[in-house]
Amino acid sequence: MRRSVSAAILVMLVACSASLGQPKQRFRTTPIEVFQVLDLPLNIHDAVLEERDSGYMVRCRVSNDSTSEIRGLRYSLTAIDGNGLPIPIANQLEGFALQVHSTKTLTFATPIKFKPENATRFVLMLEQVSGAEVIWEVIKAKDALDFYLKGDYSIQPTVMRVGNQVDAPMPLRVIY
Repeated sequence: MRRSVSAAILVMLVACSASLGQPKQRFRTTPIEVFQVLDLPLNIHDAVLEERDSGYMVRCRVSNDSTSEIRGLRYSLTAIDGNGLPIPIANQLEGFALQVHSTKTLTFATPIKFKPENATRFVLMLEQVSGAEVIWEVIKAKDALDFYLKGDYSIQPTVMRVGNQVDAPMPLRVIY
């Protein structure tokens, strides 16, 4: 009786361990401070840098507050060293699809290669958001980011909204 019970328990343990599969690979992460531009339709939350073999990857949650699909963005990533001096790390474009009024977690595909030797904090700012019909561009994004990095949080950048002539669908022409 004891042998059959212990054999049944052993079989259950093997089955449970096989169903769990491989453990998820954990990457070393570093938090990123996000400079939110309130007039943009895209918000970024929970941004982190993940250290991988190919370099550092930005992972974050993005939410679409517009009435059109978001197709990509351009961002700036800056490190602040121990002396308070800004060090530009990356200014990159990332493409993705985010439906209207939705949220998703993204890991940007482009690895960033740098050595965070004495960086104490990282700051990410969106500079451009591309939608299916509209492009939102931050005016003087570099100046606004410089003020923010110096501790002047009163400067709120303005956003210019223009029609997307490249990705917008062709209007239907009716010939009478």
